[in-house]
Amino acid sequence: VLFLKLNCAGAMVDVSKWPLFSLLSTEELATVRQACVFGTSANEVIYITHGNEVFGFGLNSSSCLGTGDSLSTIVPKKLDFLRGKKVVSLSYGSGPHVLLATDDGQLFAWGHNGYSQMGNGTTNQGMSPVLVTANLQNKKVREVACGSHHSMALTHDGEVFAWGYNNCGQIGSGSTANQPYPRKVTGCLQGKSAVAITCGQTSSMAVIDNGEVYGWGYNGNGQLGIGNNGNQLTPCRLTALQGLCIQQIVSGYGHCLALTDEGLLYAWGANTYGQLGTGNKSNHLSPVQIMADKERIVEVAACHSTHTSAAKTQSGQVYMWGQCRGQSIVMPHLTHFINTDDVFACFATPSVMWRLMSMEHDDFLTVAEALRKEFDSPETADLKFSVEGKCIHVHKAVLKIRCEHFRSMFRSQWTEDQQDVIEIGQFSYPVYRSFLQFLYTDTVDLPPEDAIGLLDLATSYCENRLKRLCQQIIKRGITVENAFTLLSAAIRYDAEDLEVFCFRFCVNHLTQVTQTGAFWQVDGGMLKEFISKASRCGAFKN
Repeated sequence: VLFLKLNCAGAMVDVSKWPLFSLLSTEELATVRQACVFGTSANEVIYITHGNEVFGFGLNSSSCLGTGDSLSTIVPKKLDFLRGKKVVSLSYGSGPHVLLATDDGQLFAWGHNGYSQMGNGTTNQGMSPVLVTANLQNKKVREVACGSHHSMALTHDGEVFAWGYNNCGQIGSGSTANQPYPRKVTGCLQGKSAVAITCGQTSSMAVIDNGEVYGWGYNGNGQLGIGNNGNQLTPCRLTALQGLCIQQIVSGYGHCLALTDEGLLYAWGANTYGQLGTGNKSNHLSPVQIMADKERIVEVAACHSTHTSAAKTQSGQVYMWGQCRGQSIVMPHLTHFINTDDVFACFATPSVMWRLMSMEHDDFLTVAEALRKEFDSPETADLKFSVEGKCIHVHKAVLKIRCEHFRSMFRSQWTEDQQDVIEIGQFSYPVYRSFLQFLYTDTVDLPPEDAIGLLDLATSYCENRLKRLCQQIIKRGITVENAFTLLSAAIRYDAEDLEVFCFRFCVNHLTQVTQTGAFWQVDGGMLKEFISKASRCGAFKN
């Protein structure tokens, strides 16, 4: 598993929580700088490498991968049109269509275009990225947002543009006519500088530089937060947030979450699944404060394609609520996650990413990784084992923590506690080294033929977990030729599970096993016991 570190939150993200990433090799994962999982079933991925190459793979509904065709693919395909472009923002709709902004302010779009949500003046599906320029000449786009079938862009000078589907006024043009090209949103936003935008399914929100919030579009569930449920064809200010400075706003399917600069969290809109976190399922037409009894909130998360909400506190606690794997959680629930992204990977429906994840590969090592790295390291070791003339470097503290045998050994009354080098004569070098490595890594890397010796050691040292691992390895190496030898070892080392497995194998291949040398080399007592037991199982019946 490759772990990636979020730049913005400093929390480790395990991308394998999104199943699609299992299709990438370790080498491919190591190249990923940004990624987004999206689609109606979370079946599409777009990722950007450290070399600023853009790749897509997955179902490719409505050509949303931008690969130039409508074919699904489990092998990443490069979007050559975007080669060398540094991505700063990416969003997706329900079609899906995709918007992408680059660091030089360019805007690209592709995918579903039935409502002109690509902004290129047509309704033709976009199989490859197209540069969107209409009404954006001399403008630099810094952020993009997608609703179900409409699009928004925020420029560096604080202007908001919208286009696409407009059945509820989500374009903010004053009408419900679809908008084929980017159109500047004016009205109450005229002369104001926006700093953030977000889209619900058919609603739009913007935050301006003084922390005020404006909303427009569909309002049937109160998702505009203006105190009623009437649609708004132009931006309308959320007066209920008067006196508060909003620094982050996110939209779910039909609800919104807003975070103030003081770490206070407000929610409004649809609440069918408890996504407002108010303790009930009643919609709220105006913002209501939630999690007031918790510590300062530093991040909130929602996505227009889900009814899930999440928040992270100053100390790193992550809460989730709303629709979570089919359940309706009406109050913020404390999770064991360390970032809000994991909530959406594990509990959202669909399990999309709520934002474009920006990642950096870190040289930070977890405790487990650090221990693995220091095994047999002469630089940090304080003890050596000599086995068959070869040395293995270890750390007394690790051995005492991990093994009761060594905890007893390294007491003052044992002579070994005073030694810098301990001689081992009972076990072979590969076996003893594998045992010590197991104490550092909790894994065993031995061929089945050597695992018998390790099983002997595990039995002697009363290491039950190691004993179970050895049995699993030995099972994978059983053959007609060695089956009876393994059965003998299982009996000798009291490995009951392995004994049952080997006995059943011998019975199933009785004719071949009885013709091997190992079968006739065992002592008479064991041979008699095997024949008796096999007979009781009906092995000798015609």
